Amino acid sequence: MKNFSDAELAKILDKDIFHKISQAADNLGLDCYVVGGFVRDIFLERPSHDIDVVVVGSGIAVAKELKKILGKKAHLSVYKNFGTAQVKFFDTEVEFVGARKESYNRDSRKPIVEDGTLEDDQNRRDFTINALAICLNADRFGELVDPFDGLYDMEDGIIRTPLNPDITFSDDPLRMLRCIRFATQLNFYIDDETFDALERNKERIKIISGERIAEELNKILKTNTPSRGFVDLHRCGLLELILPELAALDIVEVKNGRAHKNNFYHTLEVLDNVARKTDWSEASGENGLWLKWAALLHDIGKPKSKRWEVPQGWTFHNHNFIGAKMIPNLFRRMKLPLDMKMKYVQKLVDLHMRPIVIADEEVTDSAVRRLMNDAGDDIEDLMTLCEADITSKNQQRKAQFLENFRLVREKLKDLEERDYKRLLQPVIDGNEIMEMFNLQPSREVGALKMCLKDAVLDNKVENEREPLMELLMKKAREMGLVKELEK
Repeated sequence: MKNFSDAELAKILDKDIFHKISQAADNLGLDCYVVGGFVRDIFLERPSHDIDVVVVGSGIAVAKELKKILGKKAHLSVYKNFGTAQVKFFDTEVEFVGARKESYNRDSRKPIVEDGTLEDDQNRRDFTINALAICLNADRFGELVDPFDGLYDMEDGIIRTPLNPDITFSDDPLRMLRCIRFATQLNFYIDDETFDALERNKERIKIISGERIAEELNKILKTNTPSRGFVDLHRCGLLELILPELAALDIVEVKNGRAHKNNFYHTLEVLDNVARKTDWSEASGENGLWLKWAALLHDIGKPKSKRWEVPQGWTFHNHNFIGAKMIPNLFRRMKLPLDMKMKYVQKLVDLHMRPIVIADEEVTDSAVRRLMNDAGDDIEDLMTLCEADITSKNQQRKAQFLENFRLVREKLKDLEERDYKRLLQPVIDGNEIMEMFNLQPSREVGALKMCLKDAVLDNKVENEREPLMELLMKKAREMGLVKELEK
């Protein structure tokens, strides 16, 4: 963080757009301030493109006046129902709103809005670091207004509410997620009184839509160390309300003196490992976001699959398959996209054990071919996830796994180069099989297709029509289908 005097702030804002806003406000005799995240990020020396302006009076009026000053190249949008306006000028967007005070009904986060002063407007802000304002009027241009010592909180790295945190969070429960998200993004700590209020008001999160919750979780996932956010969500009790599948991993059972690892903290370690790698990996989705979702959810099937078996001890057989089955309902509840992004996450959760099994055994062409065929274009992301999943404290075992993964990667590259044709679907497809044996879509068709596919992937026959047809007829005779055909 860097401290700036009012004179230095005036120099930072010495840009044409701010002087034009100043002119528009002065023409109307209204006080005008740039506020919120734009001001915060000046002091944190972070890039910020969202310019929010508060007018003590009509924000719409100042926006219209600015449009007149800027001329035809500026575009004005007015939202009368919300009392706001937006001016776009080339690549700059400025949001205008009148200063206001708010009150809330218990069952809604939509406020009852009244005209107010700058003080009223700053009182309604979520956190002290977002409650700073810089005057844009010509006679006070660059003057900082910081009633809640937001600058000191930035210096100390603290997230704190301007007023009573219980009221702040109860009025708008989304602020609880924003609190944790800002702490994660900025690497700040949450003030003790503010954190206690998160615990007291956690049940209020139930009035927030899945879309808004997912939006905040996505922002946490995009940070450099997303585990911080999920630890805070868990500590205050919000996680079990919004992602109970993840919270359920925080349990360690002991039987006959044998315990399994804490899969919640293991998951967060995997997530941070992926976060470090997605800066350079060609991860699917925006900035590797969906690869991070796969990391976050890769073990959610473990609570349902956990068993005590003799002599193995604790087992989690098929937890990958069970976890993949849980993904659609979770995405539906969270209002996350149910398109290819969900299928991508589901695929990686389902397949995440496969490279580990291969690496733990002999790395055969057949096993790697099957993996390539099932993972398709997502093979690199799957390997990234699986390498991140190796969190063993046994350094010798960890090194052995990573060395075996290197061999898997070499095998993948080699097979891609010399066996590309073999990775294609068999030249005889399901439609031809159904027509040949007069079948409808059925288990029989699936069995015949799988027979051909397995033979190709295992290098038992060439992916050519004649040898595949011979194999197909042999399998069909075993299933009694050739007799039916001859009749």
